[in-house]
Amino acid sequence: MIRRISTKWVLAVLAAVVVPFLVFAWYVDVKLADRISNDTVRYYLLRFAADLADRIDDELAERRLDIELWASDPLVLWSVGPDSEDYVPLLELDFDRFVRRSPGFDLLVVVDAQGRCVGMSSLGSTGESRGPGELERLRRTDFSALPWFERGMGGEPALVDHHVSPLLHGGGREAGARPLDPRDYGVGIAEPIFSTEEPARVNGVIYGVLNWSVFQQDLLDGYRAGEDFEGIGSEIYSSSYSWLWKSDSNTIIGHPRKELYGKRVAEDPVNLPQLVQVSSQADWGMFPEYEFVGVRKRAAFKHCRGAAEGGLGWVVGIGIDNSDIYATVNELNDLLINATVLVLFVVVVWTIFIARRTTRPILELQGHARRVAAGDLDAQIDVASDDELGQLAQDINLMIGEMAENRRRLVRIEKESAWREMARQVAHEIKNPLTPISLSVNLLERARKEKSPEFDQILERTIDLVQRQVENMRQISQNFYAFAGEQVLEPVPTDLRELVDEVMELNAAWAQELGVRVRVEGDGIVVCLDPTEFRRVLINIVSNALEAMPDGGALDVLLAREGDSVRVELRDTGTGIDEEVRQRLFEPYLTTRSHGTGLGLAICKRVIDEMGGSIDIEPVSEAEGGGTRVVLLLPATPDAASLGEEE
Repeated sequence: MIRRISTKWVLAVLAAVVVPFLVFAWYVDVKLADRISNDTVRYYLLRFAADLADRIDDELAERRLDIELWASDPLVLWSVGPDSEDYVPLLELDFDRFVRRSPGFDLLVVVDAQGRCVGMSSLGSTGESRGPGELERLRRTDFSALPWFERGMGGEPALVDHHVSPLLHGGGREAGARPLDPRDYGVGIAEPIFSTEEPARVNGVIYGVLNWSVFQQDLLDGYRAGEDFEGIGSEIYSSSYSWLWKSDSNTIIGHPRKELYGKRVAEDPVNLPQLVQVSSQADWGMFPEYEFVGVRKRAAFKHCRGAAEGGLGWVVGIGIDNSDIYATVNELNDLLINATVLVLFVVVVWTIFIARRTTRPILELQGHARRVAAGDLDAQIDVASDDELGQLAQDINLMIGEMAENRRRLVRIEKESAWREMARQVAHEIKNPLTPISLSVNLLERARKEKSPEFDQILERTIDLVQRQVENMRQISQNFYAFAGEQVLEPVPTDLRELVDEVMELNAAWAQELGVRVRVEGDGIVVCLDPTEFRRVLINIVSNALEAMPDGGALDVLLAREGDSVRVELRDTGTGIDEEVRQRLFEPYLTTRSHGTGLGLAICKRVIDEMGGSIDIEPVSEAEGGGTRVVLLLPATPDAASLGEEE
């Protein structure tokens, strides 16, 4: 089936569609996926991490600037002066206006040089008012022992990292009251209040508690990687999320999962020490691929500004799920598969239809070709179209006509050539014995005319010569008949050893005269064959072997069974044969001797073939003694085998 043109067409079309699809699918699945995960995702995660870190730094810097501006506000300066009672109500009113206009600060408080509260905001970051009790508690609080106050009084600004402020929530949180919320945390910002006279001195400190929701809700929760990115693959960032660690790269202070606040990254339940190690060794980079809550993820990090630059050195992280990274690739693969299946179906159906219409006339041409091959040169193809196949049919019809004419011409030439060759060979072979006959007859006639006293002797020699040459011509005619005529074999069960011994006995005197040792091995082998024709074969082979050993040698005959065959091997130590001559040994009229018709081995092969056997002649290597080996293989029929067992 695969050798049919229609099948090849379908396979070719399938290959033309499937191979590019497989290559493209491989490219999309491996190369494009690798490029997205390793190049695109890496680039944009790093970019997004840097962008979010800048936003956080900018937000913190802006809030520090607010406190710094308040530290130089006249009302703040006057509130820590000798006439503070006159300005504190106005200051607190401005504080509340500021909190209302720019939410984010839970508390703004001004502390004098003795650590006493001289003024504060009465509104929280959400706009709620503090109760009288809480305001009174803050006014009675001694700030002098707090680290930020001490640093502020030293003339330096101070930042208090992510914490639950003891100034709020009733002075602290009772254990087990409720789970902490991002709004319960804050960042403290302290600025010294310098006097206006020279030399300037620190008269107090202004301190603001910035609610953590400014970072968690406004920046972390509201930030999505790729939200401003409209390029290819922007949808892969749908699962992105951000987090924030302290400067130790190990404490979580911002995360979508609020229960992780304060947890250690290298410990349970997070247990990702490799992330801590990487972020501790570099300021900006990619985390190794990791697994969190059973999901494989990729992430990048960026350190915020450190203390020397006015920041807290937080570590910003941006992560996305691997499933989203490959979502676009998988979607494209699904689209390619569905489209390819549809295209394959349409293409295969259309190809089969076209292939059948195209191959139908080809099959008709094939049928006519078989008729022509069978010898029907009168077959003609009906031309039904003018396309290439129709023109091919016309050319085939012309070719068949020319073949028929050429065959008739070739048969005539071959017959004439065969008759000429046969006549030449017959004339050549008969001329050789006729020449001595003619000379002997002329000699006999001259002796009679001259009444020679040796006439009787000459007559006897002439008669003997004529008889021998006539016998020679009879043998020549028999050889031609055996080669050209039809042989009717009469196989009978025959003992090979007896037949071989008979042939060797006929040639014993000749072998003795040449000094050739003859040895026969093998007994009890019976084969169904025509003994007369096989005897002719053996005589021909033995004669050739003896003629090849004019100076003596050895002739070994081996009879043996080989499976379903009987092997007759004749080996001589004569002059051997050339490889070129060996290739043409069984051709008619080929002989390496100065006499004979050259039909002996051709007749042998024909007889053995008709018996269902085979004959092979090969040279024997010098290492084995040289000479020629003739191997005859004859079929061992079951009847012959049983007959051999009975005998």
